Amino acid sequence: MRLKPSGEEVTAADVEVERRVTEVLADRTPDIPVIGEESATEGPLPARCWLLDPIDGTMNFARGSPGYALSLAYMEEGLPLLGVVHAPVLRRRWSTGATARKTTQPLAGAEALSRAVVGLTGTGRANPQAARLIGHLYNEAYRIRVQGAMSLDLVGVAEGWLDACVCLRPKPWDVAAGAALVRERGAAVLGSGGREFTPDSSVLVAGTPSLARDLITVWESLVV
Repeated sequence: MRLKPSGEEVTAADVEVERRVTEVLADRTPDIPVIGEESATEGPLPARCWLLDPIDGTMNFARGSPGYALSLAYMEEGLPLLGVVHAPVLRRRWSTGATARKTTQPLAGAEALSRAVVGLTGTGRANPQAARLIGHLYNEAYRIRVQGAMSLDLVGVAEGWLDACVCLRPKPWDVAAGAALVRERGAAVLGSGGREFTPDSSVLVAGTPSLARDLITVWESLVV
């Protein structure tokens, strides 16, 4: 295992999974580039691409926790159109378009923060805004869940076992697949300013529209 300049962990499994999935995608869709976390460079995303996080939640994986997943999304013009989140140890896989996701009912979830179970990822270290957000949610939310994998927090919103989630400093491959799942269920995926989330946003909030807007407002009131 090694550390990136950002302090994030990278294991041999991250690199190998990315290599294998990239090879398959390159063989089957040679005209669509694959942007993987471990090989990505700075710069804007192509108009069309696959976004791959081979192990979202590497810290969990490295410590033997089951809370990690492969996240894969197909993007066009910054919008995820297809998404798959696969959690191997949990033996669960979630994908857009799956029969189980088809519903005419809106996603149920708490509308008030005082009744909401909120997932939180991306807190890191030496981040005073994140510390203030944790304190606010501790006082105002019904419960906080810190699982350590943005893709699984977004799945939680799509599945209903989280009412909302806040992802701080998300990278596109962290959240694209989960965002597609959440949007398919009719929930909001918002970024800076309460606008629809885009890959250049420094925050992502997902949940029922009113709760998501409230959480964005809270976050931006804490950023000074």
